[in-house]
Amino acid sequence: MTTIEQPSGPQQGDDAELAEFGYKPELKRSLGNFHTFAAGISYISILTGTFQLFYFGYGSGGPAYWWSWPMVFVGQFMVALCFAELAARYPIAGSVYNWSKKVGNPHLGWLAGWMMLIASIVSISAVALAYQLTLPQISSVFQFVGDGTGKYDVATNAVVLAAVLILFTTLVNAFGVKLMATINTAGVFIELVATVVLIVLFAVHITRGPQVVMQTAGTGAGYSTGYLGAFLVASLASAYVMYGFDTASSLGEECLDPSRNAPRAIIRAIVASFILGGLVLLLALMSVSSLKGDKLSTDGLQYIVLDVLGPTAGKAMLWCVLIAVTVCALAVHTAAIRLAFAMARDNNLPASSLMARVSPRFQTPVVPAVIIGVLALAILVVNIRQPQIFTVVTSIGIIMIYLAYLGVTAPMLVARLRGKWQPAAEGKFSLGRWGLLVNIVAVVWGVAMTVNLIWPRAAVYNAAAPYHWYLRWGAVLFVAVIAGGGFAYYWFVQRHRTGVLAEHRLEPAAAVPTAPLAAPAAD
Repeated sequence: MTTIEQPSGPQQGDDAELAEFGYKPELKRSLGNFHTFAAGISYISILTGTFQLFYFGYGSGGPAYWWSWPMVFVGQFMVALCFAELAARYPIAGSVYNWSKKVGNPHLGWLAGWMMLIASIVSISAVALAYQLTLPQISSVFQFVGDGTGKYDVATNAVVLAAVLILFTTLVNAFGVKLMATINTAGVFIELVATVVLIVLFAVHITRGPQVVMQTAGTGAGYSTGYLGAFLVASLASAYVMYGFDTASSLGEECLDPSRNAPRAIIRAIVASFILGGLVLLLALMSVSSLKGDKLSTDGLQYIVLDVLGPTAGKAMLWCVLIAVTVCALAVHTAAIRLAFAMARDNNLPASSLMARVSPRFQTPVVPAVIIGVLALAILVVNIRQPQIFTVVTSIGIIMIYLAYLGVTAPMLVARLRGKWQPAAEGKFSLGRWGLLVNIVAVVWGVAMTVNLIWPRAAVYNAAAPYHWYLRWGAVLFVAVIAGGGFAYYWFVQRHRTGVLAEHRLEPAAAVPTAPLAAPAAD
């Protein structure tokens, strides 16, 4: 039986799960309950996602697209419940990677981690692009490239604004988790207050009843399946928003009492996002002066805010949206750093020793912060003259995240069916007898939505000229190359080097048995 050294000192209980993986504690535990909740909800970011993608959902499915919000919530809530149970058992950095490795096997864990890491880098770029949807609405001063009417003005200006945000998130994350948590918590507080205020202001300006969400605006006319086809496309606007709740657990090595705080933070983050986001979308449709015209499907919620609240109050609210976008990008960058650190600590990335090094001054992995920032900027540069940058970049990132989540929920279901899943100790979060049903729904949902996300429809991937087959099939090709090429690199090169780096390894000492759930041995 393997024995590992039991941590000592006041954080002994917090580090017990970390020791089970054979890691010694290195990151500073300084985050409380609200910090972890803030990390999860800022990743989901109600104001970022709804304001960034309302135009797409409404344009694709009309007001009835609202029903995709509760639909996606139910599916993602099942995933979140599985993650909460895993967070209670294994509150550790790089949550998706380590969970997949623990309940599945090292090979699957690497693939899930790799997909999540690339998706996180792509997501940083996608979130940063939301600056373009908000800043020029506040003032034309922020349209640095042209006047916004040229063919590439909007797309190129979006890259410029996004680059500024990515530089900011890189610097903040390089200076340590405490600075990140302070900015993130303040931003989340402002976002939550602004969301509640927006809901109230929309409510006092309603011009029509809730039956508006039964209108399809004729969007199903071009589909052989009628409105169902339009709704499935429109549902991507909601699917693009409600993810990232696992971030609360990925900060598990830096928060206090993580096995209790992380599960609560995961559940609270997704429930709060569902309630507040759903009300914003519903009341926006009920309060906008007119549902006619193309402004709703081009300028989205930003247009509704200015239309309902007027220029002064409307622009003040858009500044709050800008803050939400900023902390969302910050949270995504933070989660990506913890994932890269976790994989590098296992010698599972190129230059792992450098990537896993924790700065003694800032007590955070600085090198991954910089490399991830540079890669996110590179994605923007590649797409600098691509008018369809918003939907293409966002779609690719979300597809890989859904696949990474399946890399956790699917092996977890197999472990349950084989009777090998062991939840956390009594008194901590557990699904109990509901675990199997919840897990089955989570897997079925994950497969169904992944197919819906990746389906090569022109309405999603090539809605405007220029029309090219590789744009329509871009998501399939990109995901296949990333998954296939990445796993080939791992199988033939990296897996032969896998193992906890000596400088991060907890040396065997006192007898503390490992968990009963053992992953199958690596080949």
